Amino acid sequence: MDLEQRINAFVKLGTFLSQFSSEIPQRKDDIPFNELFFEGFNHQIKLAQEHNGWFTKENVTFSFNGWCNSLSYKNLNEWTRKYRFTHSKEKNVSIIMAGNIPLVGFHDFISVLITGHHVLVKQSSNDKHLLPFLAKYLEHIEPDFKGRISFTENKIENFDAVIATGSDNTARYFEYYFKDKPSIIRKNRNSIAILKGDETENELQLLSNDIFRYYGLGCRNVSKLFIPRNYNFDGFFQGIYHWNPIMDGAKYANNYDYNKAVYLMSEFEMLENGFLMIKEDKSFASPIATVFYEYYDSIEELKLRLSNEEPNIQCVVSNGIFKNEVAFGQTQKPQLWDYADGVDTIAFLLKI
Repeated sequence: MDLEQRINAFVKLGTFLSQFSSEIPQRKDDIPFNELFFEGFNHQIKLAQEHNGWFTKENVTFSFNGWCNSLSYKNLNEWTRKYRFTHSKEKNVSIIMAGNIPLVGFHDFISVLITGHHVLVKQSSNDKHLLPFLAKYLEHIEPDFKGRISFTENKIENFDAVIATGSDNTARYFEYYFKDKPSIIRKNRNSIAILKGDETENELQLLSNDIFRYYGLGCRNVSKLFIPRNYNFDGFFQGIYHWNPIMDGAKYANNYDYNKAVYLMSEFEMLENGFLMIKEDKSFASPIATVFYEYYDSIEELKLRLSNEEPNIQCVVSNGIFKNEVAFGQTQKPQLWDYADGVDTIAFLLKI
């Protein structure tokens, strides 16, 4: 199976996913093997939602919409064309996945397969329903994938390289356990936004998507703001107000109430609008329903500060400040070549 075959298979997978990219699935007549997989995948979506209260219909379909857009022939070709794919020996690559947002490990999954390797997946218990079903569909549309994809709930064995995602604590375990294997080990990272105080209401509305999408559980979600002194939060609260229905989610509302109680009992100063609290804090990782903020005196000083914090930052959202900044509203819409932690997964896989 050559690269072109693999690309075409993922294009078909993206077309299959497009049926589920809106809250009401839209069955299409020209999708291969739809009679075998459409209703089955719809059932898996319901199971995923029942198993994980953070996986709402809106968040699951948002994830699918992003992936069906990414898995176009144009995007897949643009992603892969800068690499030199050779017929080197196929390796067994294990992926240890997180489970914070739907299909969070999917990019690693397709990266391993598109480079011609075999993949062994150890999923998080929080996100275990969607990917195995999509893998079965992939094997049907491209039979050469059969025997190249496997899943395990046990200790991973018989692998040549590993991609593992976890917390800072689990990363220390991964680094020790996989010290003799080629590896990509991802730790905690958070995303930030830099505001200048002259943002339009539309920009702040877009920023609110970076904050609230997936309930703020992703590493690409903005968890901290850097703001100039004397910043007026009125415009910020106005720009994010359209996200107020997020309190309809019981898990989010419970976290909001709990964290608010902790702040009040601790007599911390904070501002809140009924569904989000903002608190001055030097940390990058904020609790659910909270965004931290920190003042800066000059952009140049802030750039120096953030250059020292680079290992802790996934995305920087700003407008005309950073070279590799992410535009407002785009953190949860990464391209295939936007690699987590800035580590080129394809280059790693082609070298093992």
